[in-house]
Amino acid sequence: MSSRQALTKIGFSATSRRREQTLDYDLLMRVYGEAPGLPSDKLKHVLMFAAEVVGPRGIVFAYDEAQNLADHAAAKEFPLGLLLDVFKSIQRREVRFMLVLSGLPMLFPRLVDSRTYAERMFRVLQLERLDEASSREAIVRPVEVMRSPVRFDAPAVAAIVEASRGYPYFIQFICHEAFAMMVQESDGRFVVPARDIVRKLDHDFFAARWSRATERQRELLLLAARVEREEVEEFTPAELVEASRTGGGKPFSSSGVAQMLAALTEAGLVYQSRSGAYSFAVPLFGGFLRRQGELAAPPPPQPAGERSKRAGR
Repeated sequence: MSSRQALTKIGFSATSRRREQTLDYDLLMRVYGEAPGLPSDKLKHVLMFAAEVVGPRGIVFAYDEAQNLADHAAAKEFPLGLLLDVFKSIQRREVRFMLVLSGLPMLFPRLVDSRTYAERMFRVLQLERLDEASSREAIVRPVEVMRSPVRFDAPAVAAIVEASRGYPYFIQFICHEAFAMMVQESDGRFVVPARDIVRKLDHDFFAARWSRATERQRELLLLAARVEREEVEEFTPAELVEASRTGGGKPFSSSGVAQMLAALTEAGLVYQSRSGAYSFAVPLFGGFLRRQGELAAPPPPQPAGERSKRAGR
């Protein structure tokens, strides 16, 4: 925070003389260092100190990509549990604080795994894909508001809607790349280089997640991408076992699939819905995997006559 407030000296004494000081990181760290007790006690002290300064307006704590928060018992590090414990205590004091966490679908299960009472702490909002009309508005409205000379024509808008599947992040990514990579045609219109954008999306967004998996896990992920029901974007362990028996590779057992899905869930690559089915943790990851499978697949055999014709050219 950067607003200046008339603060008492560090602590809660009402009799100390007042002085003006910025409520900044250095000050809050000093309050933390001087507070007694465990780290959780120190954090509560800092938050209550900030609450007194801010007053009735309250504070919103917003944490994006919160699915990356996790406890690590082996290393004796519990950042997620600490966060929940501190804010649960603050909630009991009815301080005007709001904690907003946003992240991928595995976020809420991780909260509950860390502290079972987390289910009562939060109101969960599922942000679904945009429908076609909203997707189109998200594409064309910003350039209209900014009065940009660049305009997407109807085919380009339709292509972006189809490629993004209505996910806001991908609409943003594709539109940004389209502006950066557009090629002007002779008639003055702009063409969205869809293939180049998908390649960049694969490299910048999906590849890092793909690199987390072992070779055997990659085999299972590719198999999941093949059996994924795209309309609901999910698959079941039984479908994976059955598909592995007809895929030509080394089949997976039921127990092997269960163990591997648990490991992939821990790695943040898949998550289990309440129905018991699994989905890829990142939207459109199945499409990326299918493209990887196509690249890895050998070319189809050619008839002998066709091979001899090409050899004679």
